[in-house]
Amino acid sequence: MEKKTPLYNQHLALGGKIINFGGWLLPVEYSSLATEHQAVREKAGLFDVSHMGEIEIQGPDALALVQELITNDAAKLEKNQALYGAMCYPEGGTVDDLVVYKMAEEKFFLVINGANIEKDYEWILEQKAGEVEISNISNSIAQIALQGPRSLSILKKLTAYPVEAIRYYWCQPDVMVAGVPCLVSRTGYTGEDGFEFYCPAQEAEKLWLALLEAGKDEGLVPAGLGARDTLRLEAGLPLYGQELTSEINPLEAGLGQRFVQLGKKGFIGQDALLEQENQGLRRKLVGIEMMDKGIPRHGYLLLKEGQEIGIITSGTQSPTLKRSIALALIQAPYAQIGQEIMVQVRNKQLRAKIVSRTFYRREVQ
Repeated sequence: MEKKTPLYNQHLALGGKIINFGGWLLPVEYSSLATEHQAVREKAGLFDVSHMGEIEIQGPDALALVQELITNDAAKLEKNQALYGAMCYPEGGTVDDLVVYKMAEEKFFLVINGANIEKDYEWILEQKAGEVEISNISNSIAQIALQGPRSLSILKKLTAYPVEAIRYYWCQPDVMVAGVPCLVSRTGYTGEDGFEFYCPAQEAEKLWLALLEAGKDEGLVPAGLGARDTLRLEAGLPLYGQELTSEINPLEAGLGQRFVQLGKKGFIGQDALLEQENQGLRRKLVGIEMMDKGIPRHGYLLLKEGQEIGIITSGTQSPTLKRSIALALIQAPYAQIGQEIMVQVRNKQLRAKIVSRTFYRREVQ
C-alpha cells in the first residue's frame, strides 16, 4: 500500500509530479529539477522528508544498545549532538545508514530511511537487551528540510531562538518555529548549510506554508526528490539502496574511520569489517567523470581492457558542474584517481576517469 506524508496535499497544490519512492508518494519535482537544484545551491530549497523514520531508544541500557547497533561511537556524544553511521549485519553488509541524536543521558533519537522503517524497527527489536524501551514514532513525526545558503536568514524570521548557535551535527529541541514546536537540527544531505525540522505530523502544513512564505523574497522554492538526488550526488553522499546495501558494507562505500569506529567495543558486523580491513578491501567506491559524451546511470558496467571491473551505483548530468558524474563500486586495484576506464552505456563503451568522490564542496564563509 502506497503511503502519503502529511504534506501530500500541499505537493498536489504546488503542481508536484508525484512518484512512488520506496512505497511513499512523493514529489520528484515541481517546476524542474534544474531550477530546484540551482535554487538550493544559490538561494534555498524546501524538502518534504517526512517519509524518513524516527525511532526512540531510552532507558538505563539505551547507550549500550545503540553502541551494539551502530558502527560509529555514540559514547562520545554530548547532549543534543548527532552523528552519522550505519547499522550492519553480522557479515558486514548494511542494514541501513542513519543519524543518531543524543537527547539525554538515557535517550537517543534515530533517524532512518523511509523505505526501511519496518525492517529497521524489527532489527532493532531483535537486538533488545537489558532495561530499554524502543518506540517507532515515525507516524507521529513530520520532517521538513530547509537547505541552501539563505536558510539561516529565512529561519530567523520565524523564531526567537538564536538558531545560528546550532552547530553542524547538533540540534535543539522545543524550538518554536512559526508557532510550531520543533526539534531543529543542522545536518543536511545536499552539500549546503541548512536545517531540519521535526514537528508533530498534524502541524506540518502550518510549518511548510510559513517557511515558504518567509522565504518568498529570498528565492526559496519547494524542491523534490530529483534535486535532492543530484545535490547529494554532487556532494558525494551515499544513498541507501545504491551505495549502501545488504551486499555493500560501509567500508566499501567509503565511510572510513570517521564513521566506522573499528576500535570501539563490539558492534554487530565489527568482526567481519575488521577482517576486511586487515585483508584489504576487494571493492571501493570511487567518483567517475565522463570523458566522452554520455550519462552514466545506476547499473551500468565499468570495463578495463574489455574486462568487467565494477558497476555504477549512481550517475547524473551534474547541474552545477555541467558534466556527467557518477559514483561507482570498482575492484580495488583500479581505484586510483586518474585511472582511465570505460563505461558501458547501452551498446557503446565510453571513456571515463576516476576522480574524487566529492565533486562539489561549498565555500564556507
